[in-house]
Amino acid sequence: MKTRLIIFLMCLFAWFSGADTHAQTDVKHLSWGKVANNMPTEWYNSEQARNIADQLLARQMDCGGWQKNIPYHHLLTDAELAKVRRTGVGATIDNGATTTEMRFLARVYACCGDARYKDAFVKGLHYLFEAQYDNGGWPQFYPPRGKAHYSSHITYNDNAMVNVLRLLREVSENDSPFDGLRLSDSLRKQAQKSFDKGIDCILKTQIRIDGKPTVWCAQHDEKTFAPASARAYELVSFSGSESASIVSLLMSLPHPSEEIIAAVKGAVKWFEEHEVKGIGVRRLHAGTPQRDVRIVSSPDNVLWARFYDLDTGKPFFCDRDGIKRNDLSEVGQERRGGYAWYTNAPQRVLEAYPKWLQRVEKGG
Repeated sequence: MKTRLIIFLMCLFAWFSGADTHAQTDVKHLSWGKVANNMPTEWYNSEQARNIADQLLARQMDCGGWQKNIPYHHLLTDAELAKVRRTGVGATIDNGATTTEMRFLARVYACCGDARYKDAFVKGLHYLFEAQYDNGGWPQFYPPRGKAHYSSHITYNDNAMVNVLRLLREVSENDSPFDGLRLSDSLRKQAQKSFDKGIDCILKTQIRIDGKPTVWCAQHDEKTFAPASARAYELVSFSGSESASIVSLLMSLPHPSEEIIAAVKGAVKWFEEHEVKGIGVRRLHAGTPQRDVRIVSSPDNVLWARFYDLDTGKPFFCDRDGIKRNDLSEVGQERRGGYAWYTNAPQRVLEAYPKWLQRVEKGG
């Protein structure tokens, strides 16, 4: 009888162990952004999520930020973790780095209450506070990568600064998932102050032509606020891409000031005047070294170029040689297919604008 009981318990244990194994979600094929932000709420309470959170703790840099373009949900072995560099240059807000990891930790902490995850989040929050310039902007990398490096510019490229501002506002307003952290009032007030400085920087960097507000460059000089270049193919310009996310952020603010209202109206007018109609972008060989694009006729389509010349207001394109081209076909295959030269992001701004305008005219 005793032997049968032991066998039964062993089988029962094996069944539950197997069930737990099968309950694991295959996340390796997903993007890190998807895993960090868009899994079912209950998944963030799983052992699998906590294992990923533990890896984030081990890979958080000493300054409080994280490195970019790393699939943190692909777990490293202990031997691999021992080789991870946590000091020096590398922490960044580029490509969603740091803000994405912070959001993930907040979600996991809200489910399990492990204080280590909250501590790492707070360390990341202090990193964002420290990285912010006195003028309200953020560099792409902090600590800086070196003197006179473009990553020291105020960076809107790839929505870097907008991602930070959205997180800070949600923290200050105690929105989910950050409400689960139960942050101190002083931290939330500091987040609000940092956010307000960031909005002020946005208004100061808006490009003005004949005194009228237009849009923004993807980078601005951290001292003069002037439009600035980055990589060889990212010259000073009006940005048709990053400007859209900036305007969306401004439009989301309740009870906007007259300066914010003017900034939005000026940008919307610029978007309306710089539509590129009648074309579409066809992608070829996606995900391969031969990836490329072709511009095709699309009569009902509206796009905006990534870059517009500051003098002529016309779209331009660029290769790694830093020379402007008037036509995308003049750019080599590597850059032509490996960069987002057109966007439809301003369309969402234009669609939301009438409702926003109605709200602000009513004083909301």
